Amino acid sequence: MMRASHKQRGFLAAMIHRLSGIALAIFLPVHFLALATALNGANALDAFLTVTRQPVVAFAEIGIVVTLAIHISFGLRVLAIELFDFREKTLAALSVCIAAVFAVGLILILNLG
Repeated sequence: MMRASHKQRGFLAAMIHRLSGIALAIFLPVHFLALATALNGANALDAFLTVTRQPVVAFAEIGIVVTLAIHISFGLRVLAIELFDFREKTLAALSVCIAAVFAVGLILILNLG
């Protein structure tokens, strides 16, 4: 059963913002591990980077960039709602954020090609 608060327009945006933040928090230790292998020398870094050349990892990299774009866009939405009088225009703010996510994703895909 859904609560009344879950039926509001901004609930899905808030949930996606939280989930993208969790995904980024999971990614960060792996990223720090990759950076730490550089401290062990060029051979250790090259060994780690051979793993990152696999297609699954390339797909995951695209996913993490899109997740970052989503998190930033929805974070800007939260700032806009808190700082401006957008409470009645949540749908407009949400639409701008979704458009920004798609724009960043499209730029990423076009740069990869």
